[in-house]
Amino acid sequence: MSDSVYVVGAGGHAKVVIRALLASGSKVAGVFDDRADLRNTLILGIPVIGLIDDLSQHPALPVVVAIGDNRTRQVIVQRLDVEWTTVIHPSAIVDETVKIGPGSVVMAGAVIQVDTVIGDHAIVNTAASIDHDCVIGAFSHIAPGAHLAGECRMGDGVLVGVGAAVLPQVRLGAWSILGAGAVANKDIQEHKIAFGVPAKVRER
Repeated sequence: MSDSVYVVGAGGHAKVVIRALLASGSKVAGVFDDRADLRNTLILGIPVIGLIDDLSQHPALPVVVAIGDNRTRQVIVQRLDVEWTTVIHPSAIVDETVKIGPGSVVMAGAVIQVDTVIGDHAIVNTAASIDHDCVIGAFSHIAPGAHLAGECRMGDGVLVGVGAAVLPQVRLGAWSILGAGAVANKDIQEHKIAFGVPAKVRER
């Protein structure tokens, strides 16, 4: 992780990312957000210094997109030609064999076990756990308190909701959603949304 970084996004998720950066000993050089009314305001003492496209007018530093919504995060990443940084809160437990893609964030209290692969710009949120040999796609979000058993597979853009659980070897297709508190005991296809215990697919 770089000593000094920029954060894109000025919402609640950005606050948590900023705290993780500071706890890790990094300096947040500034925040960029497309809400013009936030310019010259402070987030946890860090100034909002411009719109997202203003990044190119500032000295080059690594960047993290601190926006919780998967699709919005993807769109912003595709707009920018920058160096990405990975953020891991020092209280997270990440096995030395884990591979984490650039731009991803691992929050306080998260646990990621042996031989798991986390894609680019993914979020492993507060106190979430991912067991051995899982694969998490780019732009996915494992929400606070969610738990994945061993050998799960997540496509790109998957959202596993707050407190949800995924049983061993279950696959969630790209851009699918597992609702808060749900238990996935079988595969969920791409672009589907599932709720309940056990989780059942519902129409959007």
